[in-house]
Amino acid sequence: MNNKEYPTSAHLRFIIPSLIGVLLFMIPIPSGESMTILVAIFAGWLETALKDYLSLIMTFIITLTALLTLWVKVGGRRIVKSSSFFTSLLDVTPFWTTVRVLGMIFAIMVYFQIGPEAIISDVTGGLLLDSLLHVLFTVFLFAGLFLPLLLNYGLLELFGVLLTKIMRPLFTLPGRSSIDSLASWLGDGTIGVLLTSKQYEEGYYTKREAAVIGTTFSVVSITFTIVVIEELGLGSMFIPLYGTIVLTGVITALIMPRIPPLSKKEDTFVTGEPRVKGDQTPKEHNAFTYGYQQAVKQGSQSPGIAGFFKNGAQNILDMWMGVAPIVMALGTVALILAEFTPLFTWLGVPFIPILELLQIPSAQAASETILIGFADMFLPAIIGSSIESEMTRFVIAALSVTQLIYMSEVGGLLLGSKVPVGMKDLFIIFLERTIISLPIIALIAHLLF
Repeated sequence: MNNKEYPTSAHLRFIIPSLIGVLLFMIPIPSGESMTILVAIFAGWLETALKDYLSLIMTFIITLTALLTLWVKVGGRRIVKSSSFFTSLLDVTPFWTTVRVLGMIFAIMVYFQIGPEAIISDVTGGLLLDSLLHVLFTVFLFAGLFLPLLLNYGLLELFGVLLTKIMRPLFTLPGRSSIDSLASWLGDGTIGVLLTSKQYEEGYYTKREAAVIGTTFSVVSITFTIVVIEELGLGSMFIPLYGTIVLTGVITALIMPRIPPLSKKEDTFVTGEPRVKGDQTPKEHNAFTYGYQQAVKQGSQSPGIAGFFKNGAQNILDMWMGVAPIVMALGTVALILAEFTPLFTWLGVPFIPILELLQIPSAQAASETILIGFADMFLPAIIGSSIESEMTRFVIAALSVTQLIYMSEVGGLLLGSKVPVGMKDLFIIFLERTIISLPIIALIAHLLF
């Protein structure tokens, strides 16, 4: 099939939406003292405008989701079965039904400030409902609406062909996963998870690939990294610290797909079909011409304005109703364990001799921060900010970002998505990333200090 077979309109249906998508999701622009992306700026504006109402809005969404899910379970299934979208959204397993109901109970308790302090505290349920879920509401709104610009108009087809020869041998992934990685790095890990989940559901990633991308490349944004660094009093060391995070992240990304549990995931699509190996570029093409041809072909088949808004609206509902209740439920439980029990302190004890072996000052205090990041990525920075040693604070900052899996956001999102990873997988991956990252970060810290 030759590009000349396509009219100019087909080329424009690829080029214009894809350029807008790149502008919204992938071009870093200054915002205050940091860099971010347009989608995040729009989300920030809306969050500021609605800040007094977002806790109520999210309580309503979480409650509505739980009630509709229960209604489907007790007799509403036949009404929603005509819509595959609402069937998949509301007809969930008993486990996820229970989680949604638990999310509703927690949200109502926090909003009306009734019940045990462990649940409604501003470091547990309050942190989620009054802070994180505000961000998720606005990010989900704009990311969900505009995500089709990256997914549906040919950009992924172009990058899929161009970068396969880099991504496949290095990270065992298709080239199109590079877009997920960039969107996470420049924007937010939540956007990377959403991209990955959507592409897995649409049959572009296998189970193994979706699990690898979601748990290896959904890194927190540069902006959030700056918040962590400032909390630990290391603002003047941003460049060496972020360089350490990037280097460590690349090394872990090379290793993680090649060891269990990720290496044991089935290399089959959501339909059960295996991926066919082999070079996808025909002999009569180079990578760019073939990638461009595939992109134009996809652009010519892409939905019009009405289809774009329908896809966007479904994305938004899927994120608000499918993900927010799970983040509220599982995130609250994880934060209660972190804040009101000594669990993570006990779990950190085995790391004291490792930290001492790596000659990290204040090893005992640092050990308490190592596994608590599984609950929330910001907790290590809060706990570690009182440690006197600058080197130790450097290690804590870099490690908390490269650990990547934390239940109050990325972990909760992954569990709420269709990406095939469970709680056990996430905790093992978190431990493996910690064990791989810690010696690398410690070595660089000794070189810098």
